[in-house]
Amino acid sequence: MLFNSFSFLVFFAVILVLHRLPLPWTFKKWQLVFASYLFYMAWNPPFVVLLWISTCVDWYAGHRLYENHVPSVRKKWLWLSLGVNLGLLGYFKYAGFVLENFVALLAAVGVDYAPAPPDIILPLGISFYTFQTLSYTFSIYRREAKPAPHFVDFALFVTFFPQLVAGPIVRSTDFLRQLIEPVRANARQFGWGLALLNLGLFLKVVLSDFLLAPISDLVFASPERAGTVDAWIGALAFAGQIFCDFGGYSSCAIGAALCLGFVLPENFRCPYAAVGFSDFWRRWHISLSSWLRDYLYISLGGNRRSTARTYVNLSGTMLLGGLWHGASWNFVVWGGLHGTYLIVERWLRERGRDIAALSSLPMQWLGGGLTFVLVTFTWVFFRAETLGDSAQLVSAMLGSVAGQIVSPDQISQVCAVMLLLLAFQVFFRERDLEAAFDRLPAFVKGPVLALPLLTLFAIPGDQRAFIYFQF
Repeated sequence: MLFNSFSFLVFFAVILVLHRLPLPWTFKKWQLVFASYLFYMAWNPPFVVLLWISTCVDWYAGHRLYENHVPSVRKKWLWLSLGVNLGLLGYFKYAGFVLENFVALLAAVGVDYAPAPPDIILPLGISFYTFQTLSYTFSIYRREAKPAPHFVDFALFVTFFPQLVAGPIVRSTDFLRQLIEPVRANARQFGWGLALLNLGLFLKVVLSDFLLAPISDLVFASPERAGTVDAWIGALAFAGQIFCDFGGYSSCAIGAALCLGFVLPENFRCPYAAVGFSDFWRRWHISLSSWLRDYLYISLGGNRRSTARTYVNLSGTMLLGGLWHGASWNFVVWGGLHGTYLIVERWLRERGRDIAALSSLPMQWLGGGLTFVLVTFTWVFFRAETLGDSAQLVSAMLGSVAGQIVSPDQISQVCAVMLLLLAFQVFFRERDLEAAFDRLPAFVKGPVLALPLLTLFAIPGDQRAFIYFQF
């Protein structure tokens, strides 16, 4: 079920009505759990079993971890949770990739091996809910949190439908405490939640799907025909598309949750206005980058050891972050490039030449512009189907290649959309969007709140699934 569909609008309206009825709080929580399963089953009903397995295993393991004080026993329960969750994730997401590369390795040494294709369907949102439930287990293992007091609370934490399939990745310490007492949105929360839902739909339906995705698809479908201008316009279009798509989803998720009275963490904070790559990762997919920092980078030693070890930890974290997105060498390269950017930035900072820290406005603009260009460059590897396609587009971007896939009107369209998007993010880099919305007069808020229906009716074309559904 897509946020940008009429079926979701009907589904959500029913949930809102039921949630505001004078019913017992425990009943309402079970109601939300049931609704979340329906939301997930609208995609592929059998895969709801994987949600049940993760929920039951981590509910039981969490209590055993908390009650037990013997280190060796506690590690066994931790490994049970890791084994089940990462085992399911590994099988469904990476089994085909491992087999493909194993066959290629054998072929390289002269062994002809042709196994039957695994034909595995990737369950929707498995990377998101796996990381979310693992954060619960890790927090209890580290004695940073207590187990959920009731099974329904934990089940709702794992399956809460607004963020179930594409985040934000919520921490148990933030969500479970919201379930202690009944929650219902007040007028201000409900209004801002609707505004976020509308903003997310506008980003997804109008900017991402209608204005940018067709041009991005055109270039990445024919990388061998792309000239230098085509390649850069395609990369620029995808940079805008993926932000508007994923940022739009996050905005919809946070807004829908807020309409019910639940607060989800911010996932994007004007990332294309970042100055430097550490700043970018504090603003892009915040829930994932903070998860990788807290549970992987710090666990590896972070920056508490030698400089060389810090660099290894940075690169390893970003490589695994790339693989989290998908079983492809393109994602490994994408993660590796970001790891390299972070290492170079840290090396410059250690020598007192951190461009992001310079206070002069020209240097801030230079640092921000360089950050955006290099981030846009990496999106080629994220979007291209194969490493060969990536290589062709990168060659065109770094050379002077003739070609004309994209028309002058399409070039103007991409540039206009991206200039407006960048201007918006620069303006709100240090400003509060909610406060700005509150200051709008009532006659302006009305049309803004009506935007979802207008866009769904007015914009032609097919409903596209959100990009991050595939992760």
